[in-house]
Amino acid sequence: QLHLEESEGGLVQAGGSLKLSCVASEGTFSSYDMGWFRQAPGKEREFVSGITWSSVGIHYADSVKGRFTISRDNAKSSVFLQMNSLKPEDTAIYYCVGRGSVGSMARVKDWQYWGQGTQVTVAS
Repeated sequence: QLHLEESEGGLVQAGGSLKLSCVASEGTFSSYDMGWFRQAPGKEREFVSGITWSSVGIHYADSVKGRFTISRDNAKSSVFLQMNSLKPEDTAIYYCVGRGSVGSMARVKDWQYWGQGTQVTVAS
């Protein structure tokens, strides 16, 4: 079991940066893959980035590759998403997710644990 809590998102100007963090409790954080999804208004929830329990495997959606960086600190039971060169189309609710190491990182159904989400708004 993992309980996930995201940091507060925020409002940033296009081209700006924002770092999201997520703290896990009630589980052995270091044994779980972690990741981020997002959902924009009127759109389906989509994969943003994932990192394996060992940090060996890191994956990004094409839409954020080169702009976003995922990382984790197992000692602090935390996962981070550094978002640079933000665009208005990055506006969404961002969800921290966790799972055992099974299935595709890009599939919503392959993630068992979800945070409540945090709003990120990028103004043009």
